[in-house]
Amino acid sequence: MYDDNNIFAKILRGEIPCNKVYEDDATFVFMDIMPRSSGHCLVIPKSPARDIYDCDEAALAAVMKTTKKIAIASKKAFDADGITVQQFNESAGGQVVFHLHVHVIPRFEGVKLRPHSGDIEAANMLVENADKLIAALS
Repeated sequence: MYDDNNIFAKILRGEIPCNKVYEDDATFVFMDIMPRSSGHCLVIPKSPARDIYDCDEAALAAVMKTTKKIAIASKKAFDADGITVQQFNESAGGQVVFHLHVHVIPRFEGVKLRPHSGDIEAANMLVENADKLIAALS
């Protein structure tokens, strides 16, 4: 069952601040505050969807369309060697926030991902990385 009080629902309602990168009628993109690589961001549907099983096909298609747009911009903005796209479902699958989301993570040859340790990125770095992505989308 979808929980209207999950952190991403609160971000969508403007109750919790975020570093927004992109928004359209169906999707919203913002910086991950615990990035595994510089430029790590999240793509979410605006409609309530707990996970991939719960998301209607139109919303899922919109999320993937935006994911591609953000992946292309991330590669350019961060001069990345590649992009990792991840999506987790249920606790056993690694999902922590129960609002469907896709991770878009710039990758660099020979550089391992940072652990998802709970270390929050410095606010100025989140702003700087969001600005880079926004510029690459223009």
